[in-house]
Amino acid sequence: MAEENEEGQEKTEDPTPRRIEKAKEEGQVARSKELNTAALLIIGTGGLLVFGTQIGKTMTDIMKSSFVIPREAIFDTNQMGLHLYRVAVDGGLAILPLLVTLFIAGIAGSIALGGWLISGKAIAPKFSRMSPLKGLKRMFSMKSLVELVKAVAKVSLVLFFAIILLRVQTDALLKIGDQATIPAMINSADIIGWTFFLLSCTMIIIAMLDVPFQIYDHTKNLRMTKQELKDEFKDTEGKPEVKGRIRQLQREISQRRMMQDVPEADVVITNPTHFSVALRYKPEKDAAPILLAKGADEVAMKIREIARKNDIEVVSAPPLARSVYYHTEIGDEVPSGLYMAVAQVLAYVFQIKQFKRRAATKPSMPEFPIPDDLKRDD
Repeated sequence: MAEENEEGQEKTEDPTPRRIEKAKEEGQVARSKELNTAALLIIGTGGLLVFGTQIGKTMTDIMKSSFVIPREAIFDTNQMGLHLYRVAVDGGLAILPLLVTLFIAGIAGSIALGGWLISGKAIAPKFSRMSPLKGLKRMFSMKSLVELVKAVAKVSLVLFFAIILLRVQTDALLKIGDQATIPAMINSADIIGWTFFLLSCTMIIIAMLDVPFQIYDHTKNLRMTKQELKDEFKDTEGKPEVKGRIRQLQREISQRRMMQDVPEADVVITNPTHFSVALRYKPEKDAAPILLAKGADEVAMKIREIARKNDIEVVSAPPLARSVYYHTEIGDEVPSGLYMAVAQVLAYVFQIKQFKRRAATKPSMPEFPIPDDLKRDD
């Protein structure tokens, strides 16, 4: 059964990346106490096994030096202070590697699941946590049941392996009674250290079960209702009216930029009632004719108006105007299938200019061939 939010709506949708990132900012990430405990116990016990001999030797030397202080030093308060300082430094240096190892283990175990995170919101007081009803709900929640099962499982697992290890080490433990004091102490410490290390390794089993549950529980807590998903989409993508206004402004900016390029055109081809397209062809820099501007209805009329003001020839060729309008984007070359038709238009424009200068007879309007796959009837 899906969880519900405070309004009673079911949380059925998986969390979005934005929801996960927002939760992380608030300090909500998947964490496993069992993984951290396992890391501290295993690495800490391993550190004792590695550094224990040196630590024991140093502590033995400290004990010996503390019982052989010269008589004159006992009655000299300065000497006693110096001796205490040397003992503290030697003892601190002896256990420093173990402390560093535990420090690294604590950090590694904490960030192994959920990563590194520093958030002030995670430690901020939340009065909602003081609610008795919510406290009771947490006590009897699925998470509390899982924690109880884990606690029982940990005790049972450690007890089970402890019994096995005691049986395995029975002979070694009995032999200690026949040994001298110093060898017996060394063997005892060795047995205790390795036994504790092996028992710590049993926590790996609990951690392997806890990590997937924590990931599942974290994802479940971040689930969203359909309404929350819609609200987030609006906040992320913008409200429809705002998006519409932005698109309108973008179109206006694009049209203004497009209109600024119309004076550079060599010809404007029109469908007198609907479309206008402005073309440029400069052989020195254009490999093919370029569409500078296009528009329909009012925009088409504006293109023609600018063309006439700048003495640019306007040619009425409806099939060609429709074809260029639908098959060419602003700033692109016209399709290769329209090269012949556009070339004839440009030649016709050149003849018109010659006629206006009374250097030629008035040309007749040619037929502009349009390939079938580029024709548009609307």
